[in-house]
Amino acid sequence: MTFEIFAALLTFAFVTAVTPGPNNVMLMASGVNFGFRRTIPHMAGVALGHAFMVFLVGVGLMGAFISYPPLQMALKVVSALYMLWLAWKIATAVPPSGAKAEGNPLTFLQAAAFQWVNPKAWIISLAAVAIYAPDQQFGAVAWVALGFLSVGWLTTVIWTAVGVSLRRLLTRPSWLRLFNYTMAALLLASLYPVLFQG
Repeated sequence: MTFEIFAALLTFAFVTAVTPGPNNVMLMASGVNFGFRRTIPHMAGVALGHAFMVFLVGVGLMGAFISYPPLQMALKVVSALYMLWLAWKIATAVPPSGAKAEGNPLTFLQAAAFQWVNPKAWIISLAAVAIYAPDQQFGAVAWVALGFLSVGWLTTVIWTAVGVSLRRLLTRPSWLRLFNYTMAALLLASLYPVLFQG
């Protein structure tokens, strides 16, 4: 892969990863509710988990999903159910007293596993491989995964930092509860393209 192509890949990876989506909504909500330090495992799970997903999609999973449509339907159903559960967790993160958010942020493994039911992660992974490693050769796929890993850390830091900044403003329990309800609604809204299009 040439320098110019890798630079284009980094731009593609950054733009697709930094735009709003399920990962970023959850990272911002975690930053608000749990702070930066407690969100680090979640951040690492997103960055490493998505890069690993891109790699596996590139070395063979893409063909399986294209050639076997029932896998696509199963993924849609599992994605919808899991994201409904996550939206409920976000919406109920504020205790009545407003003292400290109940529950815990996602762990590294939970965040990494979430990539496999995250519709945006699938779309980005399939598009990246199709554009930057169309022959699906091991070396090219590895470079694509490395590109996503390189920018994944940065985008997770950005969204978590936004959440931490908002945390200072959301000092009233009612404001924090409204924020969490809004984040849960946005997470559910991100299901629209998966359930009602394509």
